Amino acid sequence: MEPRPQKVELVIITGMSGAGKTVAIQSLEDLGYFCVDNLPPALLPKFIELMKDNKENKRLAVVMDLRGREFFDSLYDTLNDFTSDEAISEHVVFLDADKETLVQRYKESRRSHPLAPEGLPLEGINQERAILDELKGRAQTLINTSELSARELREQIINQFKERKQHVFSIQLVSFGYKHGIPIDADLMFDVRFLPNPHYVESMRELTGQNQEVSSYVLKWKDTRKFLRKLQDLLSFMMPHYEREGKSQLIIGIGCTGGQHRSVAIAEKIADMIGKDYQAHVYHRDIKKGHEITS
Repeated sequence: MEPRPQKVELVIITGMSGAGKTVAIQSLEDLGYFCVDNLPPALLPKFIELMKDNKENKRLAVVMDLRGREFFDSLYDTLNDFTSDEAISEHVVFLDADKETLVQRYKESRRSHPLAPEGLPLEGINQERAILDELKGRAQTLINTSELSARELREQIINQFKERKQHVFSIQLVSFGYKHGIPIDADLMFDVRFLPNPHYVESMRELTGQNQEVSSYVLKWKDTRKFLRKLQDLLSFMMPHYEREGKSQLIIGIGCTGGQHRSVAIAEKIADMIGKDYQAHVYHRDIKKGHEITS
């Protein structure tokens, strides 16, 4: 008996303008959903057909709001069609907020409401609420963001839609050489040029920190072991706080002179240390850039 085909998981993010749809769709993107912002409802069935043929990712999240209001009426017919399609699992998330909060958010952003581009924000908010009332009744999830920060909204979305055992927060370890410049996207950076340098050992000069001989040399020193213990203690303290603040990715740079020996070995070791608790990825930026000077 052939296994039943995997359903397309469709999440539709909609609701009041200014209620947090951008935060919601970004949160779903971090969960691995294929995301489309401001998709006209008339195009949604075509996207669904494409997702049905996609064997790697069948999770689709779309934002639909009154920026595409000329197509909006067709959304109700589309949702009715999805109800009878066994290949689709559909979930509508409606984001709302009280009118005082929405007015304040428009004032802070200095943007006009899409339904009242030259009028008062409250005018557009009242019109929008009337138009979306039916769709709000179709939603499986209602979230009032009046009292929520962006981080709290993100937490709600992630907690609801993340797969069991799915890790949203990940660590990216980047080894690099200072002679090639520092990585501009690193959140934390550690300089390991104080450690003994394998470059000065003839048999290891042309090797890299991924080689067992080089790695053993870098890691055998008392100062290296002490550094790693202190660093592990620091990261164990910091990483849960970064995760709680809603950060999806922490980039840690490990630098030596050339980026071939010490930084490579240390980055690999740190990945092993934290890999039991976090999803860790290692990227050796400068490992193939040669050995023109000491690494």
